[in-house]
Amino acid sequence: MDTANLRARARQYLGPHFTPRRSWQQTDFPVFVRGSGCHLYDSEQRGYFDGLSGLYCANLGHGRSDIATAIGEQAKAMAYATNWSAAHPPAIEAATRIAELAPGDLQTTFFVNSGSEAVEAAVKFARQYHYTRGEPRRTKIIARDLAYHGTTLGALSVTGLDKIKAPFGPLLPGIGRVPNTVGHTGDCGDPAALDCVRAIEDRILEEGPDTVAAIIAEPVQNGRGALVPPDGYWAELRRIADRYGLLLVADEVICSFGRLGHWFGSDRFGVVPDLITFAKGVTAGYAPLGGLIVRKPLLEELSGDRRGGMFAHGATWGGHPIATAAAVATIDAIHKESILDGVRRNGPELRAGLAQLLAAHRCVKEIRGTGFFWAVELMADRLVGREFTEAESATVLGEVLPAAFARIGLILRGDDRGATMLMIAPPLIAGPSEIAELLHGVDGVLSDVESAIP
Repeated sequence: MDTANLRARARQYLGPHFTPRRSWQQTDFPVFVRGSGCHLYDSEQRGYFDGLSGLYCANLGHGRSDIATAIGEQAKAMAYATNWSAAHPPAIEAATRIAELAPGDLQTTFFVNSGSEAVEAAVKFARQYHYTRGEPRRTKIIARDLAYHGTTLGALSVTGLDKIKAPFGPLLPGIGRVPNTVGHTGDCGDPAALDCVRAIEDRILEEGPDTVAAIIAEPVQNGRGALVPPDGYWAELRRIADRYGLLLVADEVICSFGRLGHWFGSDRFGVVPDLITFAKGVTAGYAPLGGLIVRKPLLEELSGDRRGGMFAHGATWGGHPIATAAAVATIDAIHKESILDGVRRNGPELRAGLAQLLAAHRCVKEIRGTGFFWAVELMADRLVGREFTEAESATVLGEVLPAAFARIGLILRGDDRGATMLMIAPPLIAGPSEIAELLHGVDGVLSDVESAIP
C-alpha cells in the first residue's frame, strides 16, 4: 500500500477535524486500515494501542464480526426507511432495548446521528416542553464551565469552551454558566453547602427561574479532565431542578453504554434525570447514531398539546436501519460478554496503575476518573510545585505528546481544556494484559515529558 500517496491525497482532498493545517501538512500521520481488539494497524502494518477507544466510542474494540454481520444483513434486507409517520424493526428493537436499560421512567428515544445532535434535540425539547405548558419565556440553559456538549450551533452555545466558540458567534443567548466540580470528589460534606452547588441555585435566581428551561451536565465531565462529582451532587441537581420547575438533562454521550461500568452514568450516581443524551458507545463506533431519551410523563404532556401534539424535530437519517441494527448488536454483545462487570472489575486495576505512575513521575499532578474514563493532569514538577509555563504547556501538547504517541504506538489525547492533561479511555473489552500494555505506554509518554521539560 502506497502510504505516501494516501497521505498526499488526504492532504489535498480530505478536511481533517480539529487538526491544525500545519500539522496536517507536515506530519506523517498514520493512515489506519484495519483493527483488531484494542489495536489499530496503519498502512505500513504498524500496530497502535487505542487508548482512547477512537473518540470514546469504540467500546467493544475493533474488528468484530458480530456487529459487522448485523450491519451487513440489515443493509441487504433494507438499507433505508424513514421514522417519519412510519417505523422499522431495528429502530423499534433498539428503542425497546434502550427503554429497558434506561433509569426510571425514561422510556422514549428520539434517534439522531451524533452527540451534538442529541444535545441539540435536548435543548429544543426543553424549550418546546415549556412552550407547550404556557411558559414560552423559559428558554435559558444552565451549563457548567469548560463542559463540552457538541459543535452544532445550539450545542456549541451550551458548551463552555470559549476557544472553540469564538469564531462562530453570536450563539444562542441565555446560557447561564456555573462552576464545574473540579477539586471536589468523594465525601465533601453537605453537598448543598458546596460552592459548585450553591452557584447553580444563585444563577437560576439571577436569571429568573421563570426564564430557565433546563440544567445540563455530564455525569462525569470530560472538559477539565474526567471530573467525578462529589457525593450527593446529582441529588442536589435533581432537587434544584424540581424546586424551580426545570428539566434536568444528563449529557451521557460519553458516560453511557458501559464507560463508567453502568449502562448509564446516571445509574452510577443514583438519580433519574428528565432527559438523557447518548451517542458514541451505543453502536461501539460501528455506525453513527445518537439519541435523546425522554421521561414518559414529559412526553405525554407535550403530546397532549392542542397545537400539534408532537415533538417538532426530526432528521433524514435519524434512527437509520443500519445504525439501529448496529445498536441492537452492540447491546447484545455488552450483555453476552458481561462488559459492565469487566469494567467494574478492571477499572480499579487501571486506577491503581495510574496511581503508581503518579508516584513515579514528577510531571504528574493528579489522576482523576472512574471506570474506564481517566485524566492525567500534568505539571513541570510536582515535587517542588512548579506548573508549566504557557510556552512549556504548548510544547508538551503540540510537540512532546504527539511525538511520544508516535514513538510508542499509542493513541491517546493531549488536552488543554483548563489544564495540561492526558486523556485515557481504553476499549471496555480491555483486560489485565491490555491494561498493562496501556500503562507501559503511558509510562513512556510521561518519561518523554520529563525529558523535554526540566
